[in-house]
Amino acid sequence: MKRYNFIIGLLFFHFLAQAQEKVEKPDKPNILFIMVDDLRPELGCYGETQIKSPNIDRLAMSGVVFANSYANYPVCGPSRASVLSGIYPGSRRFIGWNCSQDRDTPGLVSLPMYFRNNNYQTVSLGKVYNNFDDGKGSWDRNWRPPVSTTLWDYQSKEGIEIFEKRNKNSFNDVPVGGNNKLPKRGVPYEKPDVPDIAYKDGKIADRAIEELQGFQNNNQPFFLAVGFLKPHLPFNAPKKYWDLYNENDIILPSNPFFPENAPDDAMFYWPELRAFYGIPPTGPLPDSITYNLTHGYYACVSYVDAQIGKLINALEDLGFADNTIIVLIGDHGWFLGEHGFWCKQSNFERAAHTPLILRVPWKKQGVKTEALVEFVDIYPTICELTGLPKPFHLQGLSFSPLIDKPDQSWKKEIFYRQNGETVLTKTHTYTEWIDYNTGLPYARMLYDRQADPEENTNISELPENSNLIKALHGKLHEHIKSRDKANLK
Repeated sequence: MKRYNFIIGLLFFHFLAQAQEKVEKPDKPNILFIMVDDLRPELGCYGETQIKSPNIDRLAMSGVVFANSYANYPVCGPSRASVLSGIYPGSRRFIGWNCSQDRDTPGLVSLPMYFRNNNYQTVSLGKVYNNFDDGKGSWDRNWRPPVSTTLWDYQSKEGIEIFEKRNKNSFNDVPVGGNNKLPKRGVPYEKPDVPDIAYKDGKIADRAIEELQGFQNNNQPFFLAVGFLKPHLPFNAPKKYWDLYNENDIILPSNPFFPENAPDDAMFYWPELRAFYGIPPTGPLPDSITYNLTHGYYACVSYVDAQIGKLINALEDLGFADNTIIVLIGDHGWFLGEHGFWCKQSNFERAAHTPLILRVPWKKQGVKTEALVEFVDIYPTICELTGLPKPFHLQGLSFSPLIDKPDQSWKKEIFYRQNGETVLTKTHTYTEWIDYNTGLPYARMLYDRQADPEENTNISELPENSNLIKALHGKLHEHIKSRDKANLK
């Protein structure tokens, strides 16, 4: 670990020196838009050293790290539809993991479509939209790697055999709410001794490099979106990435319990994980599984970090580094046992908190900002940085001024929703579960982000917080009214 931190330190000074070189802004800069599925801000550039992510950290050192960046819905389908449309998920749009931008907001000009309409070549590789066919008219090319062995990309003999055996029937008995059931899934993790390209993310990285090579022969600027699948379940990664970690060094969360005084509505039972082989259908996980899952998550982050490194190296080697804006985001946060939770479908802060790193070659670099930003802000930011006027429908605010002045006064609050509606400020998170027929809340929770950053004690019912509750309630409902009144579904 000390050697890793030393290397990170050397990289920091190397890239900080590079950042001082003056780069002229091109007329039409390229865009490299990298999305990583289920990525927590548990990276060296976020002050965390337990996960080895040297390539993402390297990118961060030559760009801007947004310490307080939040997805507007902690599920992949709604989050991605919101990012790429530039509008908030609402009470009637972008709901559920398999939602569709085209169905919920027909005719809306997506982020890639807007750049395609402005003579950019637009390419989507891997998982960008959750639904492969979503965002019609957005792409010149839209590609995902074909299924190699099984639906969940197992590469070990055991993983393939278990998956195939479990899928002889269509559904299993894993409860996911009501009478619903999930399709059977295989083992929740594996570590075969295979090359990077055996798994889909290795193929996605190689295809992205091929696309970059092709762009050299084209005078059009490009918008290249690359969506990596890991560290999404199952936590499958080549053995060499598991070998980066000693399981004895893994530290489990200090709060594997449901928050004190939290409403029952805040509870969820992580059915996404429970559908996998060997996971108990109810109750907490035994420590043996917890350690292996955490180890697997770490390995998958390092695996996808290596693919990102290949991609950024190719960008530099092909001469695109000085005229390409790089945006890297996770699509939402993830639980690794905090509050006894796994996965992400929750209104707790950890479910929405995710990395956002921005590199603009001609702008200030080696920067970190504590300003609150949310993913609806990404679309207008890219427009502003490339000199394109912002479409009328956007509901976010460009955060490009934060690049040059990262400490300036900025948004006082951001918003995200899942089953409940949440407003997050510098000091508090406040959530309401609302009856949309009456507009009245039937449950709520409030956490002090400074005194209780892990959200272990709900303080919404303390009398001394009544004025704060009233103020946050007003902000939340003003946002909901504004969000939903737009001429969109």
